[in-house]
Amino acid sequence: MLARISFYPSLLYNVVMEKVSNRQWYDRIDETVILGALPFKTMTEQLIKEEGVKGVISMNEDYELKMFSNNGEEWQKNGVEFLQLSTTDIFEVPSQEKLLNGVTFINKFANSNFTKTDDTNKTSTVYVHCKAGRTRSATLVGCYLMMRHKWNPEQAVEHMRSKRPHILLGPRQWEALNRFHKDHIQLAQQSGPV
Repeated sequence: MLARISFYPSLLYNVVMEKVSNRQWYDRIDETVILGALPFKTMTEQLIKEEGVKGVISMNEDYELKMFSNNGEEWQKNGVEFLQLSTTDIFEVPSQEKLLNGVTFINKFANSNFTKTDDTNKTSTVYVHCKAGRTRSATLVGCYLMMRHKWNPEQAVEHMRSKRPHILLGPRQWEALNRFHKDHIQLAQQSGPV
């Protein structure tokens, strides 16, 4: 209930902070991923044309997408694949299953960038967001970076902070990153090549 009550005031806070500080609404983390705040419907064309967005992952609940942002159907009408990994703001951290699903979705685009054979210079970008692009979505992007580069959580977070300094990860987000690292990165490294 508190997450719902605080949604609009905190969204307004994010808009104000972008105007009065050096915060950006979104930041490119690597050639495939943009980490950002709730993408307003008015940003759709810019994200597709200027940033090459071909996929969107929303960590938001349905009510957070109702008024200002595209839902899955609206993204698909614009030729953009959409994955919603609904996670309650403030009180929840994305489950390990959601984190793995999100990383798998991003890797589909990252791998297509790696094997790109057409003449376009645009890479396929995935816009990963929650309301502010600081906590829920940053947790997922941290998992993607660990998987992609075989980094530990500290390296992944350091890289994200170098691109988006205002990410905000608390103890539960760090716990999720550490568990993902243990279950998916360390385990794969211990198993060695197949």
